[in-house]
Amino acid sequence: MRNFQISCWFSLLLLIQAPAGFGQIIQNTYRFGQPEVKTGLASNTVTDLVVTDIGIWLGTGRGLSKTVNDGLLFESYDEENGLGKGGVSAIAVRDDIIWVATGFDTLTDVGRVQAGGGLSYSLDQGGTWTHVPQPGPTPAQNISFDLALRGDEVWIASFGGGLSMSSDLGQSWAVVPPDSFLFNPNAHLNHRVFSVHNAGGTLWVGTAGGINRSTDGGLNWTTFRHDSTRRNETISGNFVVALAVQDHGGRQRVWAGTRETTVESGDPTEFRGISWSEDFGFTWQTALAGETIHNIAFDDSVVYAAADNGLFKSNDFGESWFVFPVIESSDGTRQIFSTEVFTAAATDDHVLWVGTRDGVAKSEDNGGVWDVLQTFPQTGREGEPRTYAYPNPFSPNVHNQLRGDGHVRFQYNTTRDTRVTIKVYDFAMQPVATVVEQAARPGSSDLYETWNGKGERGRQVDNGVYFYRVDLEGDGSFWGKLIIMN
Repeated sequence: MRNFQISCWFSLLLLIQAPAGFGQIIQNTYRFGQPEVKTGLASNTVTDLVVTDIGIWLGTGRGLSKTVNDGLLFESYDEENGLGKGGVSAIAVRDDIIWVATGFDTLTDVGRVQAGGGLSYSLDQGGTWTHVPQPGPTPAQNISFDLALRGDEVWIASFGGGLSMSSDLGQSWAVVPPDSFLFNPNAHLNHRVFSVHNAGGTLWVGTAGGINRSTDGGLNWTTFRHDSTRRNETISGNFVVALAVQDHGGRQRVWAGTRETTVESGDPTEFRGISWSEDFGFTWQTALAGETIHNIAFDDSVVYAAADNGLFKSNDFGESWFVFPVIESSDGTRQIFSTEVFTAAATDDHVLWVGTRDGVAKSEDNGGVWDVLQTFPQTGREGEPRTYAYPNPFSPNVHNQLRGDGHVRFQYNTTRDTRVTIKVYDFAMQPVATVVEQAARPGSSDLYETWNGKGERGRQVDNGVYFYRVDLEGDGSFWGKLIIMN
């Protein structure tokens, strides 16, 4: 399951109802030929991770990426290859079949809203793609937030379009309300759908009105909601954005990222956190009160919860939790400048992957040592400069916030094993700060060093134009310019 920004939809109820039942025919489906392989991670914003037998699929803010060699190399796909417009909002994979949903922001007469970029599927592991326009009455306010595959069926969780199913590769869609009411997302919070999961034929669906379960392909439903009279046995909140099922030790546990519904229902006993059930949904336990959970993953008995405040882990099925420290590479040369974790996944050989807004990281020893993988324009190649700063202009109060400081990166490349020194100067060429001094760095690498925008005495420097110099021992000195604006 993905994470995609779910924010002001509660106040934007300008939905056009879609007809229930079959018969919504997709007018244009396009098949693309063999895509040109794009190398490198599509974007540093990684919102979804799906582990398969042949590799890992990554949903990013600028398309879909795949690695079959543990992140050594990436291949990426975007709109040119047959995906929809925007960033990836959901991925579902089974064998050679992969479905991808995308979404983007668009400007309407009521302001900027989210829109669905449609769905794309490949039957040959990404060799060719078929694009299906966004199901529903309109793409506006109708992103598909999640996908699930069940036999020949694909199920999508959409805001404006509700829960929908296609059994003919997207040629037609059925709107399937997860209850006994006619589809009407304006009248029923349970028709605003954000997550869907298939567990051995049983469908679990998370909405703005609770968790729904169907064992017969959507014909009949059981709904589980927060109940203030028995709050210790129900989900923490009725706004359900993540679902996952854990099979371990002969027991099945259903896990959900649950949040409070802030309008319409107004139940003050709801709260955000994680909820789980060991009895098919009839009773629930909760934990991580106050945490915003985006995604849930498992490594055998271990449970991971990707959240705004980091990656949480439980070794005892939710009884206790701890949060991982800030992620940085083992050699200190790359950092994740964000506590927000969107997604996590574990491979069969227990390699932990984590997706953030500042890149993807992997660990082979349960988070003791990390390898941070990020994308950026390369330096010193094909006429590109040997160094640049980003973001530029840089606002220390806004950009790359971590531990109360903002950070700017000074990117550079090495041609041999060397030692690097980087110093910052003001417009009068007076020294302001030493970022790094005589630090050993490997050759033939693209690297960066970071600065928090503070001078030698620890005070934030003034707005203005600054210069920096990268000294590479045995290679030369290279200059760059940085604008600081608060």
